[in-house]
Amino acid sequence: MPKPGKRYRGLAKIVSPDKRYMVVEAVDLLRRMKSAKFDETVELALKLDIDPKQADQLVRGSFSLPKGTGKDVRVIAFCSGQMAEDATAAGASEAGGEELVKKIQDGWLAFDVAIAHPSLMRLVGRLGRILGPQGKMPSPKSGTVTPDVAAAVAEFRAGKIEYRNDNLGNVNVPVGKISFSQEDLIENIDSFIQHVLAVRPAAVKGIYLSRAAVSLTMSPGVRLAV
Repeated sequence: MPKPGKRYRGLAKIVSPDKRYMVVEAVDLLRRMKSAKFDETVELALKLDIDPKQADQLVRGSFSLPKGTGKDVRVIAFCSGQMAEDATAAGASEAGGEELVKKIQDGWLAFDVAIAHPSLMRLVGRLGRILGPQGKMPSPKSGTVTPDVAAAVAEFRAGKIEYRNDNLGNVNVPVGKISFSQEDLIENIDSFIQHVLAVRPAAVKGIYLSRAAVSLTMSPGVRLAV
């Protein structure tokens, strides 16, 4: 592991490693740590006591942050005809069928989220090896395979996020920018934590959410009292 830089070590000194902070305290601390020359993303990391190898314990879905992410999300849509026109009007940077699949097969990946109409999944399925490893493959569970493509495009453009646990049971999501007001960041963080608690898999027994932390793009993590 590379040794943390001087700036990072300086920021770490204002975080008590043994303390668990209330969300309002943690957000205030992140504001004191802000020192980068860009608008850093506020990131939330949750450690879930699940067994990622068991299909009935996976935690995956989508959630609309009440105050958005502050990021200009690039959304594409796999659909045709009038639906493609509606998707473009809703904010999709690209919309189409066979030609859009071919463009991605040729190496174009300048997008963050892909939405697909169910009727086109027979074409989109060809992209599994390309989009799957990047977490961009449309899926009904994440709300990215839907008959109402235009509405999904608008939601993801407005701040809807996809989430899924990794192989260690961690869920990591952006919850805004440090330029957001303190109230907006608190609302986004609290709302997402409550959402994850609400979608607890029935197969998980005992402790479910064991740890949580927030951080900036270039800061140490701040542990939350959960």
